[in-house]
Amino acid sequence: MPILLLCLFRFARLLMSGHQAVAVENAALRLQLAAFQRKRKRPVLTALDRMFWIALRQWWSGWRSPLVYLQPDTVTRWQRERFRKFWARLSRSHPRPPGRPATAVQIRQLIQRMAAANPLWRAPRIHGELKMLGILISERTVSRILRGLPRPPSQTWRTFLHNHIGQMVSIDFFTLPTISLKVLFVFFVLEHRRRQVLHFAVTDHPTAAWTSQQIVEAFADRDPARFLIRDRDSIYGDEVRRRIAALGIEEVLTAPHSPWQNPYAERLVGTLRRECLNHFVILNARHLKKTLTLYFRYYHASRTHLGLAKQCPFAREVSSAGSIVEVPHLGGLHHRYERVAA
Repeated sequence: MPILLLCLFRFARLLMSGHQAVAVENAALRLQLAAFQRKRKRPVLTALDRMFWIALRQWWSGWRSPLVYLQPDTVTRWQRERFRKFWARLSRSHPRPPGRPATAVQIRQLIQRMAAANPLWRAPRIHGELKMLGILISERTVSRILRGLPRPPSQTWRTFLHNHIGQMVSIDFFTLPTISLKVLFVFFVLEHRRRQVLHFAVTDHPTAAWTSQQIVEAFADRDPARFLIRDRDSIYGDEVRRRIAALGIEEVLTAPHSPWQNPYAERLVGTLRRECLNHFVILNARHLKKTLTLYFRYYHASRTHLGLAKQCPFAREVSSAGSIVEVPHLGGLHHRYERVAA
C-alpha cells in the first residue's frame, strides 16, 4: 500500500510539472511490471542483469525505489557472492595445501626419538633442545606431536637397569635333563655390574625354604644388593619374600611373560647352554654341579664380555711380552691365551 501511494504521488507530480508523456510511460511500465510480478514463476536474471543492478547500486543513491521484481538485500547478496567468487578464482590460480605447512618428517622423527629416550621430558624441554640444534619450530607444534605418542608413565625399564646396575642382582631358575631323563633345577644369583655369578646351586626338587637359604648363602660374605630382580614364579613364596626383606633388599618383579625385563639372567642362561651344557651329557646332580663350577671358573677369570668392554668379570691384565701359550678349560672346550717369559 505505501508503494502504491508513492507511485500515485510521483505520477501526479510529473503531470503537474508538464511531463505528461513521461508520467504516462512510467505508469504503463509500472503496471506491466506489476502484472509480470503476479506470475507464479520467478523471472530469470542473467549475469548482465546482476551486474547492472550492482553498478547502479554504486552510482545512484535512489536505486531502491524502482525495484519491483527483487529485494534490495538480493542486490547486496549478489555483491557478496561476486566478491567470494573472485577470491575463489584467485586462490585456485595459486594452489597451495590448506592449513598450516606440515612439519618435516625428519623433525617429527627427531621429536619421537627424544621423547622415547627421555620419558621425563615434556614439550618445553624438547622444544629447548630443538632450539639449541637450530630447528625453528613452535612449542605448541611439539606439544601436538607428543600428544599422539605413547608415553611411559615413568622411566623405561632399560633406563632403570642402567641407572641401578651397580646395585642390582638377578635370580632365576633353569632346568636340564640328565641321561636318565631326570630334570634338575639350577638356581643362580647374578650380580649385574661385573656379570659375576655370586652363587649357584643344583637340586631336583626346589622349595621356597631351599630357595631362601640359597639367597642367604649368596650374601653370606658380602653386603646385600639394594635391588633384586626376579620373575613371578610360584616357587618364590612368602618365605622367600620375608627372607629377602630381612636382608634389606627391595624386590623388583618383572611383568608376566616378560623375560626381556630380566635380560642379564636370561643372557647368562643362554650362554651356559651354548658354551657349556649343550656339549655335555649330564649324568646326575653332582656331575652338573662340577661342570658348572669348572665353567664359572673360566667364565669369571678368562672369558671376555662385550658388556664389560671385552674384559672379564675378574679383570685380566694385558700382557704384551713373551710367547703365547694356550690353557685349556673344560677339557679343551674353551681355551685361555697367555704370554709367558721365554
